[in-house]
Amino acid sequence: MRYTFVKSKPSRSFPEDDAFFCAQSEPDTAEIVIFSGARFKPDHAKAAILIELLNECLGEHIDDQESTSINVLGFARYRNGHDKPSNLVELVRHANTSEKAVAAAREMFAAAGFEVVVCSDQAGRIIDRLVIPKYNAALRFLDEGLASQADMDLTCKLGLGYPDGPIERVVRGGLANHYHASKALFEAYGTSAFAPPRRASVAYRRDKTRG
Repeated sequence: MRYTFVKSKPSRSFPEDDAFFCAQSEPDTAEIVIFSGARFKPDHAKAAILIELLNECLGEHIDDQESTSINVLGFARYRNGHDKPSNLVELVRHANTSEKAVAAAREMFAAAGFEVVVCSDQAGRIIDRLVIPKYNAALRFLDEGLASQADMDLTCKLGLGYPDGPIERVVRGGLANHYHASKALFEAYGTSAFAPPRRASVAYRRDKTRG
């Protein structure tokens, strides 16, 4: 499945030196168009149109009241802050996204070696909605003096089989980055579990002052 990128800024999912980005086709031969930062343009002749998402919903880019079958999906390749992008791609479908468009997008990513999951159009998709409350709880436990960072991370690795501890992971990815992701979900859902913890808020304000 041939694809091409339309970008107005670097892609968070696929940096310039990423193998998937480098393997794109010429625009006139592409069956799928991937928009990253650039204003989305509909093209019903394409197998699928993909819009790269950050923390926002796909509905912010299209008519959320669309009632006819469309070939548009959102996507995000999971990435923990500054860490390299993972091998997991979350595909976001609108209620009226066609099965053919979903299948085409799946085929494209799977052929490139990615693991693909499909979800409905919800802020935070699957991963962030699952893990951000856990990271926030760990950071709050640290502030409350429940245990040291080393002890909490070790407990999660040995007791739960995590490859790295929750605090270790958030700090490595950047506390300011975690603030942005957590704040977006808190604004979307209003649930206290998504409220940015103190350490993330401090890191964000410190970076803002320095910048």
